[in-house]
Amino acid sequence: MSQPYGPPMQQGHYGYPALPPKKKKTGLKIFLGLVVLLVLMGGCMAIIVGNAPSGTTTAQATDKPSKSDPKTPADKKQDAERATPGIGKVVKDGKFAFKVTKLSKAARVGGQFLHKDAQGVFWLVNITVKNVGDEPQTFIGDSQKVFDAKGREYSASTEAAIYLHNSKSLYEEINPGNTVHGVVLFDLPKSVRADKIELHDSMFSGGVTVVLH
Repeated sequence: MSQPYGPPMQQGHYGYPALPPKKKKTGLKIFLGLVVLLVLMGGCMAIIVGNAPSGTTTAQATDKPSKSDPKTPADKKQDAERATPGIGKVVKDGKFAFKVTKLSKAARVGGQFLHKDAQGVFWLVNITVKNVGDEPQTFIGDSQKVFDAKGREYSASTEAAIYLHNSKSLYEEINPGNTVHGVVLFDLPKSVRADKIELHDSMFSGGVTVVLH
């Protein structure tokens, strides 16, 4: 039998025609490559977001007391006030040891003819002052300061001390080992209470605070 015209037909096994060659799986490889690329991009975005500052979260965390320190600022302020010495406690500043012994008020100081009226009300702070140094030191009432509950500062009333008998707070020199009982006056508004006094052995000293309530 003669062979038909045209290119010869390739023979497979057992005389059957050979199957066409398999196509390469190019589409599957492209799909897998895109999946890997997306995964890598997602990981990079997660790292960038994780390293970015979180302002809102940090601000909220600072507003709340931590577990290690549960006290609020108000609690800490009360603790500081409790730790501050009060009336009857001995405190030291420089060469002087102070002790506030009594606190009283008066609208006027002095006698019937020579006296001084307060603009508001006089707060009389009775103080024991002892020289614990090794040389004379002068106690001056004008170097002392009083503060109200809002932290406002008030100076001593030197003029009123002149009219107060035996105040010993104008200019009292104290020798080493000696003690003086003096009174320092402060003219405060009637609606204001003396909250603390800051005691100094001189106008240049650091001072020490005593609570007056």
